[in-house]
Amino acid sequence: MEILHRQVLPHVFQNTAGDAWRKVHFTSILADENAALLVAECEGHIMGFVHVLIPEASDIPIMVPRRYAVVDNLVVRKRFRRHGVGRSLMEHAHRWALDKKVRHVKLNVCDFNKEAFAFYKKLGYQTASRKMWKPLEQHVSDRIGRR
Repeated sequence: MEILHRQVLPHVFQNTAGDAWRKVHFTSILADENAALLVAECEGHIMGFVHVLIPEASDIPIMVPRRYAVVDNLVVRKRFRRHGVGRSLMEHAHRWALDKKVRHVKLNVCDFNKEAFAFYKKLGYQTASRKMWKPLEQHVSDRIGRR
C-alpha cells in the first residue's frame, strides 16, 4: 500500500527508512483506548489489518456535535484480497465502534484507488465531501507580487 501511494502521490507520501517508525506507530495505537488495531491471520500468516479510532470531539460551532469513528487504515495483502478478509475486518471495526457507542464511521480514500473506492461503496459508504488541492508554483506568487 505504501509503495502504491508513493508511486502515485510522491509529493505526499515519503519513503520511510526501515521499520522503526512502524513499531512506534503501532505501539501508540495499542496503548490508546480510543483506537483498535484488528488483525486477520490464518495459520500464523497476517492477511491484513484495520486501524480504527475515535478522534477527539470537534468544537466547530456550525457542526452538530457527534462522536464518530475513523477507519485510518485498511490493508489486505494482495494474495488474500477478494476472499472476504477486508469485509470481515471492516465488520469487526464497525462492531468495535458500536461497542464504543459510536454510530458513524468516516474514512478517506485516495481518488486514484478505484478498487478501494468500489469496495467501500459495496459496504454502504457514501461520498460526503472531497478534499482537493493544487500545487502553487513560484511564478504565481511573482505575478501576485507585481500587482
